[in-house]
Amino acid sequence: MNRLFGAKSTAPKPTLNSAITNVDTHVESLDVKLAKLNAELTAYQQRMAKMRDGPGKTAIKQKALKVLQRRKMYEGQRDQLQQQSWNMEQAGMMQDNLKNVMTTVDAMKTTTKELKKQYGKVNIDKIEKMQDEMADLMDIGNDIQESISRSYDIPDDVDEAELDAELEALGEEAEYEGLGAIGAEAEGTPSFMVDEVKAPEFIDEPPEANKVKEAAG
Repeated sequence: MNRLFGAKSTAPKPTLNSAITNVDTHVESLDVKLAKLNAELTAYQQRMAKMRDGPGKTAIKQKALKVLQRRKMYEGQRDQLQQQSWNMEQAGMMQDNLKNVMTTVDAMKTTTKELKKQYGKVNIDKIEKMQDEMADLMDIGNDIQESISRSYDIPDDVDEAELDAELEALGEEAEYEGLGAIGAEAEGTPSFMVDEVKAPEFIDEPPEANKVKEAAG
């Protein structure tokens, strides 16, 4: 059987990137061949331009036509290989996009499982109960603040007539003291300086007029 169909190949299968590399290498080799053919055609054209019509020019023309046929064949092969390389590159991009999609899907599955585990640990009833307790505590705090900031009014057993009479007496007292201060100022000496202008007690007799004049002269 192995002689008829050959032994099974154990070589690793080529990857898409290696296939693209091989095709690109073949395209580069065709470009080198085409460059040589173009140079050969240019040389034939230059020679025919300098020759007159005759058998010699016809022979060179035949050679140029053969070179031109080979160039077209190589160009066709190059175009096919370039198209193959482009198709494989597109397939590679699609493969990369698919890998990215699968990675994203796997990450979303893992995240979904973790979220389910976390949400499974949350008790909605406990959260609502905690919210109710917080609301009750806020109400108690507001009541305490309102009680502390309460103002104290005048007791009901205080007679307002007595307060008015006491306030009027204070006004009369202040008015009397003001009149006494005005009288002291009218005599030439302010009331708060009356004690200061008195003669010192240690002076026994007033100074004589003549002695004062002598001291001044």
